[in-house]
Amino acid sequence: MIIKKAEASDAKAIAAIILPTIREGATYALDPNMSETDALAYWMGPDKETFVAEENGVILGTYYMRPNQAGGGRHVCNCGYMTSAAATGRGVARRMCEHSLEHARSRGYQAMQFNFVISTNERAVRLWQSLGFEIVGRLPAAFRHPTAGYVDALVMYQHLSAPPR
Repeated sequence: MIIKKAEASDAKAIAAIILPTIREGATYALDPNMSETDALAYWMGPDKETFVAEENGVILGTYYMRPNQAGGGRHVCNCGYMTSAAATGRGVARRMCEHSLEHARSRGYQAMQFNFVISTNERAVRLWQSLGFEIVGRLPAAFRHPTAGYVDALVMYQHLSAPPR
């Protein structure tokens, strides 16, 4: 599997991955009815670096990276990850996160923060924890899950290097 920067020509494959996840409404706080154009603008916007995970010419997953905040918070990055349904359980998300951690360090980020991990997304929570992320905050009933009702959202964080003093 290779991970590379996304190109405009990858948009159709990226849309095929992100739209079902957005429509499901169970793991991202995005409007499930957003258009394909808006979804791609969100995922591939100029404020983000977008990547794809590819195997044998097929895009299996995608992620973006951006500064989590402006100004004094710019040293912390934020990422979002999605994999195709066909790639679930094949280690694609793990490989993308490992790549993002390496890339974040190369970009000089001091930490990575996931702002809103849905607590019912147990596979993702376990994966992020196995890769060194800690739950540093819990937002009670902050997300309305389509089948589970109101559930908590987690803030997860990992230092990428010793914080500057």
